[in-house]
Amino acid sequence: MRLGLWTLAAVILGAVVAHLLLQDRGYVLVNFLGYSIEMSVPALVVLLVAGYFGVRALLLIWRAPRALGTVVADARMRRAGTKLTRGLIHMAEGDWSKGERLLTQGIKGSDSPLINYLLAARAAQLQGSNERRDDWLRLAYERLPEAETAVLLTQAELQLEHKEYERALATLSRIEESHPDHPLALELLVRTYGALEDWERVVALLPKIGGLRLDTAQIGEPAAAALRHFAERPDIDAADIESLWARLPRTLRQRPALIATHAEGLSRLDRGDSAEKMLRQALKSEWNETLVLAYGTVVSSSPSRQLKRAEQWLKVHAEDAALLLTAARLCMAVELWGKARSYLESSLAIDPRPAAYALYGQLLKELGEEDGAAVAFRSGLALVTRGAADLPALGAPRASRDDEQASEAANDATEATR
Repeated sequence: MRLGLWTLAAVILGAVVAHLLLQDRGYVLVNFLGYSIEMSVPALVVLLVAGYFGVRALLLIWRAPRALGTVVADARMRRAGTKLTRGLIHMAEGDWSKGERLLTQGIKGSDSPLINYLLAARAAQLQGSNERRDDWLRLAYERLPEAETAVLLTQAELQLEHKEYERALATLSRIEESHPDHPLALELLVRTYGALEDWERVVALLPKIGGLRLDTAQIGEPAAAALRHFAERPDIDAADIESLWARLPRTLRQRPALIATHAEGLSRLDRGDSAEKMLRQALKSEWNETLVLAYGTVVSSSPSRQLKRAEQWLKVHAEDAALLLTAARLCMAVELWGKARSYLESSLAIDPRPAAYALYGQLLKELGEEDGAAVAFRSGLALVTRGAADLPALGAPRASRDDEQASEAANDATEATR
């Protein structure tokens, strides 16, 4: 519609101009430096239009190499982006070899080659080639020295994943020289020292990460293990544990595993009432199995009050195997053997676990049922070694020694008659 209107306007304007020019073509005289040029108005218009398009043509020719280079570069970048995308797809699908090949093919034309290098290094490691992994990382550093920290962090993370702990520490020490408080480097240090079971170093690092935004899911386990070993040191008292706990970041102090570890440490140092209160408050905020199990292990000044509270929780969480195990443990603390047995058998029926079988064996041994205790201990061991299959059923009648001998004699007699 709009094009039609413009065309119609151009036709009308052209007709008017042509009519005027046919009546009088006009006269133009240009005198410059002693030279005179005479022409009609239409000739001047044609000359001006030709000059305009001539200048445009010259400019186009002048800019052609640059424009051609831009077009070629854009095409190369599009191809590099396509290869990067395809490489990521193959890596997500588990085809590491093809993913690495596509990623490295797209390095030359990429406007962000660091991504290609780092992903290619990861793909090489996933194929078991650590040498090729290190080559890609070295090339990344040589081409992009300003990205040294990113390259070193990736290298340390890959070394940690491949259990090259000493090499990971060496890599992280280079980062520490220039960026001593780098959050990801500190997280990797905690994980590496945890893997090496250097708990003293982990404990020393934990207060340092207080103000940093770290992935507490990654450092929660080594932090809990470090706290456990710290609390077990003979030269540590409750004040030392509380001091370290106060210096931990709030995100770590909210993790159930660390709360349970802290409470158990206090309990071992005769601060069971504080530990019981801490676990009780934590369970009000979040019902968590780790906290429930820890509640049964702390030794307070009134285990009967602990048992009463656990039984109150059972009114709401009647099918919670961990809570049943905790209640049984507390019953044994106050020598309520029959109730403890009932709770333990219910817990094992819902969710058999080695700790419950071990406690059940101790209970049966306390009750003088040596054979039953042996069965319980074997069942717990079997659960650890080969899972829950082939476990003896709880409550199944246990054959006495005489019954077993009679059964064997009957079988022998049957075989003899055959």
